[in-house]
Amino acid sequence: MPSFPAGGHVIVFVCAGCGAELTAPLSQVALPAHAHQKYGNGVQLPVLMEPGTFAVESESESWRPSWPSWEKGAPDAADGPGIHASADGLLSGDAADSSVIAPGDTRGTVLIPEKSGGYCCGLDGADGPNMACEVCGLPVASRIEDCSLWQAVWLAPNTVRRHAIGDASPAPLPWADLTAGAMGTPPYEPITSWGGRHFGLYHRWSWSPRWEAAAGRGLAHLLAASGGRPVSVPHGLTAEVFQRALDALLSADGPPLHAALAGPNLPAPDTDADLLLVPEHPQTGETWAPAGGTLAYLVPLPLGVWLWLAFPEPHLPADPPPQVLPAELLRDDPLSPRPGHLFRIDAGVFRHTLLRLPAAGDPWLREVLENLPTYARTGLF
Repeated sequence: MPSFPAGGHVIVFVCAGCGAELTAPLSQVALPAHAHQKYGNGVQLPVLMEPGTFAVESESESWRPSWPSWEKGAPDAADGPGIHASADGLLSGDAADSSVIAPGDTRGTVLIPEKSGGYCCGLDGADGPNMACEVCGLPVASRIEDCSLWQAVWLAPNTVRRHAIGDASPAPLPWADLTAGAMGTPPYEPITSWGGRHFGLYHRWSWSPRWEAAAGRGLAHLLAASGGRPVSVPHGLTAEVFQRALDALLSADGPPLHAALAGPNLPAPDTDADLLLVPEHPQTGETWAPAGGTLAYLVPLPLGVWLWLAFPEPHLPADPPPQVLPAELLRDDPLSPRPGHLFRIDAGVFRHTLLRLPAAGDPWLREVLENLPTYARTGLF
């Protein structure tokens, strides 16, 4: 997916202590669904943010970037600093908004040696801010680069300030222009890890971490809107991603609710659709809605994932007949093999999202959250 600078002024972040510039010029975009995802074990994940962009994580969305503890009675794993789930499922806290940027967009900062928590394969920010202003030494950010975490720099909200520069950046693109220039996010991708039988790097084809995170957020909305009734989603890849989990987590009794894909360049959704799987604007985070409104519940999906579901590209077989292409061409452009396991939804993103929806206090959804370790062992998550 290309980067899409958002509306508003281009800004730089400056040190709250001395005013020194700490970043390159940046434009704001929506926070990715996979911002705090922990994926696999010993996996090398790429940079979270596109160059020249930043995203804001609001107080109500804050969470710590660590894998949840499923121990009975443990603190809520989806909680961030100052955030907790109360007995009625509501969240409270006093954490300030945080901003995240690409590591390459930092300026005038140095690492703090005594704050080097992590080092399975890199920094994880567990010891607090590990980057300081080069001029005055004030801790200003946490660099995240450890294995299984998306590489990013999270700016400390209380020690940095925004400073607008230049003219306002262009207004967010309208949906028609946005979808014309965007590409879908493939559901499979090569994953790079350390390990294997030999030293060095090795690759394996897997379901995309972005898809697993997007499905975690989408499933939370589907369950919250269902009221416990069965839900059916469109056949094909959409069903492969969601239906197995929906069937396992929802009652089979009663008439099913129907979910449909809807969005720009698609025909108007059926009037009998109870839920609509729709894209989010990558610049603003706003959810697409039909002209004139709708009574259906809108389930948000990242634009790249939604594009692939709405306009799927054909999947070529992993082992094509030899006569399809000459071997020398297949060598230069190998086909992407299909993952060898069923799709699994990201449990951390699912739990984090569900806890922040009003329906989270419903007893049956509390039971789903309590039984997540069991569902994870069965391969749903």
